Amino acid sequence: MPTRTALDRSLVEVIDDLLRLSSMTEQAIDSSMKALAERDANLATQVSANDGMLNEIRYTIEEKCYRMIATQAPNSTDLRIVVGAVSVATNLERIGDHAAGIARLTLRMIDQPLLKPLVDLPQMAEIARGMVRDAVKAFSERDVALAEAVVKRDDTIDALHRQVYNDLLGYMTRDTSTVERATFLLWVSHNLERIGDRACNICERAIYVATGELKEIS
Repeated sequence: MPTRTALDRSLVEVIDDLLRLSSMTEQAIDSSMKALAERDANLATQVSANDGMLNEIRYTIEEKCYRMIATQAPNSTDLRIVVGAVSVATNLERIGDHAAGIARLTLRMIDQPLLKPLVDLPQMAEIARGMVRDAVKAFSERDVALAEAVVKRDDTIDALHRQVYNDLLGYMTRDTSTVERATFLLWVSHNLERIGDRACNICERAIYVATGELKEIS
């Protein structure tokens, strides 16, 4: 029969893995936007290549969680943490996919001048990165107030996304030769908006772990 100490140690290990995966996804967001701003093909290629590492960590976390369920008989509170951790890992891995998507878009427009100065997109990225960091912190510390505060930040990202969309639509309407470059930037904005949504998903799991209530809050 597994001891409580062994289960606690396994739970701490999974939380540590989630924090490490969160840090890596934050770095991926930062690096992908830096590659875009600086037209750095090498950095963009590295971000895309590193995505496989995030996938591996996600699956490692899942395997540990399933093993705990099968061998350590977690109680209802512990089971919420374990099940929640699987969802958090999945969302973090998807956030990494969005960062890699920005890197790949950068490579597609690397030889073209940027259509407009990067103002709104870096702001979106900074908010999204902070949301990811604080969402995982809320999960690891079972902090409902922090989770709810993170979700509110998503409104700002959505507003910036609408602004970017309207600005770029104006460019395309006025000059059809800008359509391709504008479309690439629209997809960058879309990826950042989805990162915010993924962070909100993590907050839902943070609240679930803390309260036992699972509901959509975004």
